[in-house]
Amino acid sequence: MKQKLFLTIDVGTQSVRVSFINPKGEILGLEQVKYTPPYFSKAPGFAEINPDDYMKYIGTAYRHLIGKKNLIDDVIGVAITYFRDSVVISKDDMVPLRPAILWLDQRRARGDEKLPLFNRMIFKLVGMSELIRLNRIRTPAHWLKENEPAIWEQTTRYMNISTYINYKFTGEYKDSNANCIGHMPIDYKHRRWCKNNHNLTGMIYGVDVNTLCEMIPPDIPIGRINKEASQITGIKAGLPFYAVGSDKGCETFGLGAFNNNVGALSFGTSATIQTTNKRYVTPQPLFPAYPSVVSGYYNTETMINKGYWMLTWFIKNFCEKETEIAKKNGISPEEELNKYLKKVPVGSQGLLIQPFWGPTLTKPLARGNMVGFMENHSKYHVYRAIIEGIDYELKEGLEAIEKRQKKKVTSLMISGGGSQSDEICQIAADIFNVPVSKIQTYETSSLGAAMAGFVAMKEFPSPEEAVKNMVKITKTFDPIPKNVELYKYYYKQYRKLYPALKKPIADITLHDEALGI
Repeated sequence: MKQKLFLTIDVGTQSVRVSFINPKGEILGLEQVKYTPPYFSKAPGFAEINPDDYMKYIGTAYRHLIGKKNLIDDVIGVAITYFRDSVVISKDDMVPLRPAILWLDQRRARGDEKLPLFNRMIFKLVGMSELIRLNRIRTPAHWLKENEPAIWEQTTRYMNISTYINYKFTGEYKDSNANCIGHMPIDYKHRRWCKNNHNLTGMIYGVDVNTLCEMIPPDIPIGRINKEASQITGIKAGLPFYAVGSDKGCETFGLGAFNNNVGALSFGTSATIQTTNKRYVTPQPLFPAYPSVVSGYYNTETMINKGYWMLTWFIKNFCEKETEIAKKNGISPEEELNKYLKKVPVGSQGLLIQPFWGPTLTKPLARGNMVGFMENHSKYHVYRAIIEGIDYELKEGLEAIEKRQKKKVTSLMISGGGSQSDEICQIAADIFNVPVSKIQTYETSSLGAAMAGFVAMKEFPSPEEAVKNMVKITKTFDPIPKNVELYKYYYKQYRKLYPALKKPIADITLHDEALGI
């Protein structure tokens, strides 16, 4: 063995990436395979996939990787990271009873299964009734009970997609506590399942804790890759297998955001901002912090569901010309549109966009809104206003986090597809009014997974040493004072939108629901 490497697997929403990474933070080889399709829909708003497909995609990516650069003999372990909150159900034999329900899925349960009167009274007393209702109708378990009762009756194992893939690789029904995030009865503070189904939080989701996997720390291996997984994927059997944690948690560690005065911005399909804390600091009352991919730490997070996916939607519906130009030039449509960002003034000439696709847990009466539209606005104004709107919403979340952790964030690290644009990075620096930095790679989720793996295998004496050796800042964007002042004004106006619009939006929602729309 000439060097010590980690083989990392990043199971994303739209593709899988497999890479070799060394202790210097260098990616010595990487292959990405896109899912075709990323999911299927049996009804509007559904997002499902055969969970076994992921093993096939991982195998394809790995075989492409070693076909170009075979370094498997130098690999000391495998670290895998996943997207969150996607459900697989089975009997004890671990054969899925139906396709997996992905986090993108928009189906809603009716909420037939009522909580006990005492619980309902408690939630109403503390102002949580609407939040609990939203959580319950978004929980796949409740939808399955109402719509597929025969299948639900057979269910003895209820798991995240991460748990299922862990099982396929190792034969172990286990998962990292940093992967156990979603609509399940989870005690995040103590990094375990809720003790029983009578727990106030546990009862919300309608899932029997006896159907759930064994939860372990991220620095403990799930097991070793078995022969069956090796045959499917080509990855050498016997390697220790670490399910270090979620993609967002790995991004945060991969960016080096390991102190609570450094924030991690992720401009991906979902947009998030996280800080890392040794103590359990929730982003706001009644919302959890998540276990970090580094054992003993927590990530405090604000999320915009389908954040930068909104740009994909916008391009698909309004930017046919730019898409054609991008195709001819061999670049992405986003790269083509980013050329126009500098041509649109700061604040998009008063155009404000709330980046919502519907109710959120923090704003249960929200829908997306565009305010201030005038005849001089073009689609390029809309494009910039979407980016600014995402930043405004994340800034509001960050301010809540800073208040809870009692410490200001003085710098931001940035990752995700949006971070590839210098202009988008500068917009973030101006809106947040702190320096925003990029590191040596956009593959921060894979990098963070490798870092967590090296720490778990004691290749570094501490997480701080892993950050020091593996994370390299390559460019920093400092706030531009005149832009900061303009954005302060527009952000102040943005914060007024939800209080002003929630009542008419709620009335529209009730009207549409009555008509079955």
